[in-house]
Amino acid sequence: MGGPGDPPEGTPEGAPAGGEDEYRSVVFDESFVRAARLQEFSARERMADHSPAVRRRPPLQRGLSRQALILVLLIAVAFGTAIYMGVRHPYPAAVPQTAEPLRMTVIPLAPQTPVPGSASTDQLFGSSPAAQFRIGAEGITLPAVRRTAHFSDSEVVTALTTAKDYLVESSLDPSVLTGGATRPVRILLDPSQLDQFDQSFVQPAADGRHAPTGWLIRFDAARTQLADKGIRVQGTLQAAESDANTLEVVADHTFVYALKPAGADARAKASLFTVRRELTFRFDSDDLRLHQAELVTSYVQAGPLACSDDSVSRLRPLLAGQTAKAGTPAGTDPYATGSATAVCGSLAVSAQPKV
Repeated sequence: MGGPGDPPEGTPEGAPAGGEDEYRSVVFDESFVRAARLQEFSARERMADHSPAVRRRPPLQRGLSRQALILVLLIAVAFGTAIYMGVRHPYPAAVPQTAEPLRMTVIPLAPQTPVPGSASTDQLFGSSPAAQFRIGAEGITLPAVRRTAHFSDSEVVTALTTAKDYLVESSLDPSVLTGGATRPVRILLDPSQLDQFDQSFVQPAADGRHAPTGWLIRFDAARTQLADKGIRVQGTLQAAESDANTLEVVADHTFVYALKPAGADARAKASLFTVRRELTFRFDSDDLRLHQAELVTSYVQAGPLACSDDSVSRLRPLLAGQTAKAGTPAGTDPYATGSATAVCGSLAVSAQPKV
C-alpha cells in the first residue's frame, strides 16, 4: 500500500522513491537564502495588485560596516598621535650631568734625619704613632648613619660604603700599590671622570688634574716592595647633604706601610712610609644606584720622600738608612696658567718610629 503522497497505482517504475528524497541532497542554509537576488512576495503582498510574483533584492553590501570603519579610523589616529608624541614630545630632554674634574694636591714630606729601619715590622709599627692603628680595611670604619632631609638611611649607607670601597681599592690593594693595576679603582668612578682618570695615567702631569698619585697610592715597584701586607689605617668618614640632589662624603685617613728594597731578602731592614689622604666624594642618585662615586678633591701628604724626586706618577720612598737628597721641588712659573704650585714639606721627627 502506497504512502499518502504516492499515486494509487504506486510509484512508477524508474521514478524516484519519494518526492522528498529528490531534494534531500540540497541544503538551503540562511546564508544561501540571504544571498538570493530574487525574493518572492509574501501572501499578504500577493493579495495586493502585484503582477510579478517576485521582486529583485538590492545587492548585499560587501565592504566594511560603518562601525568597523570608524573603529579602524580611531586606531589609525591613535597610532599616528603616539608616533608624533614620541618624535616631538613636550618634555625637555634630560641633560646628563657632568662631574667636576678632580682637583688634587700631592705634597712630599722630606725627612730631617736618616730613615729609621728594623728587620722586625712589628717593632717598627709598635714604636711609631701607628701602634694603635687597625690593620687593613678594619681601620676604615663607618660612622653612625642618620638620614638627611632628602636621602634615606640606606642611601647614606651606600654612599659611605662606596667611599670605603674606593679607599680600600686605591690604598690597600697590593695589585694597585705595587702591581700597576688601575681597574679596581676605575670601576668605582663616575663615568664622566673616566677620561680624566685615563689621561692621568697615559700622560701624567703636575698640573693638579692629572697626577696618578692623586687618584691612588702606588709605589715604584722597581725600587720598593711591601715588607708587611698588614697596612695600618686610622681615620674618619663623614656624610652630609650638600643639596637636595647630592650627598657628600669626606674621608680623612692615615695609611702606614712597611717597605723594603725591591728584591731584598727577609733579613733586609724595613722602614715605615706614611700617607695622609683627605678625599671628598659626591654622590647623586645614579651614583648611588650604580655604586660609583665622583671624586672631587684629593689632598695627599706622603713621606719620607725626597723633594727633588717626581711624586706625580709614582711614589719613590726613602728606605731604611737613606736621607733626603739635596734639591728642591720643581720650579713654579706664575705666568703659566693651569699649572699647580710645586710644594714640599718636612717630615716631623715625631712621625718616625723610635727604634
